[in-house]
Amino acid sequence: MSDTNAITHPVGFIFNDRYLQHHPGLEGHWPDGAAFPFVEPAMHLSNYRLVMRAKHLIDLSGLSKYLIPVDAYPASISDLTVYHTPEHVDRIRAICEAGGGETGRGAPASRDSYDIALLAAGGGMAAVDAVMHGRVRRAFANVRPPGHHAMANEAMGFCLFNNVVVAARYTQRRYGVKRVMILDWDVHHGNGTQDAFSRDPDVLFVSLHQDQLYPPGFGHAAQVGDGPGGGFTVNLPLPAGSGDATYRAAFERIVLPIAREFCPEIVFVSAGQDASLTDQLGRMSVTTEGYRMMTRAMIDVAEEFSEGRLVILQEGGYSEFYAPYCTFAIVETLTGQRVGLREPFPLDYIAGRVEHRLIGASGEAALGEVTRVQADHWSALRSTSG
Repeated sequence: MSDTNAITHPVGFIFNDRYLQHHPGLEGHWPDGAAFPFVEPAMHLSNYRLVMRAKHLIDLSGLSKYLIPVDAYPASISDLTVYHTPEHVDRIRAICEAGGGETGRGAPASRDSYDIALLAAGGGMAAVDAVMHGRVRRAFANVRPPGHHAMANEAMGFCLFNNVVVAARYTQRRYGVKRVMILDWDVHHGNGTQDAFSRDPDVLFVSLHQDQLYPPGFGHAAQVGDGPGGGFTVNLPLPAGSGDATYRAAFERIVLPIAREFCPEIVFVSAGQDASLTDQLGRMSVTTEGYRMMTRAMIDVAEEFSEGRLVILQEGGYSEFYAPYCTFAIVETLTGQRVGLREPFPLDYIAGRVEHRLIGASGEAALGEVTRVQADHWSALRSTSG
């Protein structure tokens, strides 16, 4: 994997202050309206601080001068219904217009959340426009609410509409792009994205996630797509505790060989920084260096096959302390710059961690199983499948 050392192409950054006004409410509140049981209530885990604090790091470090701001715009109903049912869209709108509430399994919303979710989906589309028109080479959409769990007719897992599905279908419809790659490195499986493209041989969906975490029933290695889409879903369920070394091996042995065989015309990343070292909802150990590695790998794929076209959309991340630094590392890598921001964990500490250097037996077994399953569909893996 190459390391970009100087800016050669502009990088777009999508952000809107409206994203901060989506309020999922208080953590652990009771649906019957009973008083919160603690004197000091906690904010919902999917609150505004992740994207806000990442934006602060980017601005205060001086990284912003290497970015081109790209304005988001609201997705239309027809943009959403390339995947979501009209009934789903109407239900989200009605709940929000009534003041907000639970829109699905673990997907609370506030009065303004419908409009903000349209703007989040439109943020991904705006990133696509900027990349396809050549205004920027690659882009990061710092949007919320996230999207990859949202199903065609169901909100779930903090997600209302599936931002990356909307953006990918928009790219195909608006710009005539055929082959699309979507990589999802969120610690939770992108079940909505898998569902949207399970029968589509023109969309390669690759997900690295913690095995059997969320949601139940999704993300198994044996789920490879259906019918004509068989083999174009690549699930890499990794054991809890996997760190940079296991993720690096997953890229080198599986993700990159398949990507190169697929030859995408554009690359998307669903970027959830909840596989990080200190996340509350995951049990992985990926560091900022791990996120830099994965970003460089996707830059390489985009440069080799897609004329550099790479769009990264924010998904999860629940460590207010560390996840913003991971997002910062991704954006910094996109620019090819190191602006000297002091990070919470120094490089010598990261280098000394066992999971940064070594792959455990369970990690090797997981990678071996995925390789065996996918070798039936990808010739690049057959020589290594045993």
